[in-house]
Amino acid sequence: MKDQYGRQIDYMRVSVTDRCNLRCVYCMPKEGVPFLPQEQILSFDEVERICKIGVRLGITKIKLTGGEPLVRQNLPELVGRLKNLSGIEEVTLTTNGILLKEQVKDFVSKGLDSVNISIDTLDEQRYFQLTRGGDVKKALEGMEAALKYPGLKVKVNCVPLYEEDCVPLAFLAKERDIDVRFIEMMPIGMGKNFNGKTSEEIYKLLCDEFGECEIYKKRLGNGPAEYICFQKFEGRIGFISALSHKFCYKCNRIRLTSEGFLKPCLQYGSGTDLRGMLRSGADDGRIEEKMREAVFLKPVGHEFERSEKEGEIETKEMSRIGG
Repeated sequence: MKDQYGRQIDYMRVSVTDRCNLRCVYCMPKEGVPFLPQEQILSFDEVERICKIGVRLGITKIKLTGGEPLVRQNLPELVGRLKNLSGIEEVTLTTNGILLKEQVKDFVSKGLDSVNISIDTLDEQRYFQLTRGGDVKKALEGMEAALKYPGLKVKVNCVPLYEEDCVPLAFLAKERDIDVRFIEMMPIGMGKNFNGKTSEEIYKLLCDEFGECEIYKKRLGNGPAEYICFQKFEGRIGFISALSHKFCYKCNRIRLTSEGFLKPCLQYGSGTDLRGMLRSGADDGRIEEKMREAVFLKPVGHEFERSEKEGEIETKEMSRIGG
């Protein structure tokens, strides 16, 4: 499935809930956000049906997101159902890790291929403040529990706000087979109020600490991260530089929100209401047609730097979009 610019779209991020057990400062306001009524959230049957149609269009990789996906009951069941779809090569998951220790065994038993754990700092007090109440020890326990399963790839995602957090986070990859990825802050929702660190700033900090590095040239995962290797490190360091090194020209993804809205691009509020079609009796052929149309019209790229585009920019918090 290609868009009008010839990009091959084979990766769909699927949000399974808008709920979260944390209140990260760049994701939602202190008072939280009103959650959608449960009946407005896609059922597992509806998610499976959309993914099955997506496979016909060329989707081969699915990542489950939230909110925090692990607050959705019986989520391993959905992982198993998606893994059983003919044509799906990978089902992966992104989580804050707080509930992972108790659930990882069930996910592995259903065939989960990879898990991304979001940890922005290892400092307990700062983590508590950034997440408005979270315990970094629980996130790290989830990470260690996941590492006990050799067939499960484990990555740590960081959106660093403070320089002093970068080196300790990178150390997670020194003696563990973990990819630690530093992600530039996206100006979406509450994220517009924060200035994160650029990839260049983090790269310099890490090279000053660990010495020379090598570019890792093999492809890792389904996304746009670029990786480096330091000597005597078991894992790798990745950079996702959506702002400083715009990679829209090779974007291969679409997003399905928990309420069934198909988004071709993170920045823009445009897309297609698939839930309405599902619940009004549309057949698979009609839904496939609308999905194909949405993908074809995928924008050439984000334009966060252009204020005159403000009216078109997505205004929902990331927890509502799907991180």
